[in-house]
Amino acid sequence: MTLVAGVDSSTQSCKVVVRDASSGSLVREGRASHPDGTEVDPEAWWRALHEAINAAGGLEDVAAVSVAAQQHGMVTLDGSGDVVRPALLWNDTRSAEAGRRLIREHGGPGTWAKAVGSVPVASFTVTKVAWLAEHEPDAAARTAAICLPHDWLTWRLTGRRATADLTTDRGDASGTGYFAAAAGEYRHDLLSAALGHDAEVPRVLSPAEAAGVSAVPGLTSGAVLAPGTGDNMAAALGVGAGPGDVVVSIGTSGTVFAVTDVPAADPTGIVAGFADATGHYLPLVCTLNAARVLDATARLLGVNLDEVSRLALSAPSGADGLVLVPYLEGERTPDRPGASGAVHGLRLGTATPAHLARAAVEGLLCGLADGLDALEEQGARVERIVLVGGGARAEAVRRIAPAVFGRPVVVPQPGEYVADGAARQAAWLLVGGDRPPDWELVGAQTYEADPAPAVRARYSEVRDLTES
Repeated sequence: MTLVAGVDSSTQSCKVVVRDASSGSLVREGRASHPDGTEVDPEAWWRALHEAINAAGGLEDVAAVSVAAQQHGMVTLDGSGDVVRPALLWNDTRSAEAGRRLIREHGGPGTWAKAVGSVPVASFTVTKVAWLAEHEPDAAARTAAICLPHDWLTWRLTGRRATADLTTDRGDASGTGYFAAAAGEYRHDLLSAALGHDAEVPRVLSPAEAAGVSAVPGLTSGAVLAPGTGDNMAAALGVGAGPGDVVVSIGTSGTVFAVTDVPAADPTGIVAGFADATGHYLPLVCTLNAARVLDATARLLGVNLDEVSRLALSAPSGADGLVLVPYLEGERTPDRPGASGAVHGLRLGTATPAHLARAAVEGLLCGLADGLDALEEQGARVERIVLVGGGARAEAVRRIAPAVFGRPVVVPQPGEYVADGAARQAAWLLVGGDRPPDWELVGAQTYEADPAPAVRARYSEVRDLTES
């Protein structure tokens, strides 16, 4: 049996799965936590990777490894390859104003959408670079190279120290704001506009091109390294998504993305025109508020997540007009980094735990349904909706989602689909060919419900009535 490993270095933790390269069967896995916060020393990711690999029983018997990681994180390196400052993560919104100014001063939203396929918001790397140049000019001046979390981890696994050896893939690169997904090339003029000078960026590998060989004794020594990719691109690989599929992922963030044959370029900025990890495109809508909305509701009600589901399912559809707009951490889509959440329709009859639980689940799903609409407006085909992520484990989410989305929803059994997608990419590197190997998506269930357009309509009435 030939084994491959996939890594998911996410916001909150590092997960490692070891799978059979031919069938995709899970052999073993491990996990380690990441520190909280919106800026992190990359060395914390490296330590967690070691810990997760050890928890998975080591990788000495693995033939290939791929690292997927959270998108957008800004890792700055000096000329010696040392980290200049802690990485700013995707969910750090301090760069919102710097990003707006960058877009305004360099052509406006339409120009950026045409140039790189997306209108950058606070989560994008390029806006963080602009913030760095404005607020930490000494650090910006020391920055000789910029890479993303998965780039940095793959580079460390190769044992290399020269920034010229950094590599990435087109999927993760397309989330920087200075890589044009349609053209497949960096826009150094936009990077220079943000940083104040040009910087080295990782070489973009083709989907099944090796990044090198692991050179970390006792960890993964001798394993060939796949290009790796961003977490959303890996999730698409993990569930076997192809053109016509839409994946809704409810994790730390909420994402709605479709695999398409043509690139997107949305001048409104709602849809990010990313590339995927296979040679297609991955137009994506992202919300900051997802599974943690359920966590917050559980804390507020003093119950666990299972009880939140039970309460939500005991309340009527639409919660008798009670609506929770879940902008608890600001919001990325719509672009309101300073927004707060709001509750509308609170009356004596709706002031119950069940109504609030229902409103929380419906509010979370309505925000994602808005993203689904935006993808369709950009030409994405919606033939199948696949629901994944930690939030999909909640029974209320699974049962209410088809009503809010107005379509049946396929829910695979709980799994580490980002890490699985990375493992599938590693297997692709070994077997070659023009597409990744077919791995069966086991244990999937289809959920159906009568569409509930009134829920969407009520949410739309009050969605914009929040502090910003």
